Amino acid sequence: MWLNDEQLSDARICTYRESLLNSYPNHIVIDNLFNQARLDDVLKVLQQPHDWQTQKHTYAALYVDNAQWEDTSTDQRFVQRDVWQRSAVNSNNSASNIALNFLSFLRGDEFMSLLSGIFKVKITDMNVVNPLINTNYFRLDAADFVELHADDSPGREICMLVYLNKEWHENAGGELTFIGKDSQPISIAPLYNRCVLFDPASEGSEHWVEKLNAEYSDKYRYNVTSWYWSE
Repeated sequence: MWLNDEQLSDARICTYRESLLNSYPNHIVIDNLFNQARLDDVLKVLQQPHDWQTQKHTYAALYVDNAQWEDTSTDQRFVQRDVWQRSAVNSNNSASNIALNFLSFLRGDEFMSLLSGIFKVKITDMNVVNPLINTNYFRLDAADFVELHADDSPGREICMLVYLNKEWHENAGGELTFIGKDSQPISIAPLYNRCVLFDPASEGSEHWVEKLNAEYSDKYRYNVTSWYWSE
């Protein structure tokens, strides 16, 4: 049981839908959507120092190697973060498996049906070549960054973020910030068990992540990022 049933009544789903349609960009923030005890177990896995690899993107190419990164101008480097390595997880380790199980749930029929109901669009992996790479864990530290960008790939209907940061200090930084409408950015703190859903094609959906405060250099900002396509 990954979902918190209290957040899934018909009335709540109607509220989510209404909020989605009346926001710029079209987005909703749902706190405590998931079973917190199970997320606690996931976080224990993510806090292990292993199974992470630095991921670097530039505007010219994705997933560049160190040589390409060094040859790229600073203003063309738009993502530097760590990505969790599924392949490094021992399949016999039940503790690690819970982290894999959560990712599988987020691409399963139950959760995608919920998303379809909120966004009123049929979400499916039928035409997605490799669904698994579109749902994973990421972490940022004070040296990392995610600069302004858009997620509106053709056919992509929904972007989702789930934050896994316990006792996140309000001055720590790390807010998701949409450019919003009429020069009024919208910032969302990365609080524990907070889910953000948004339409990447909607007005004002371009976004970035605020840098982490250097005073919290010993902290990581953890989240799941997941993208979903229609038929």
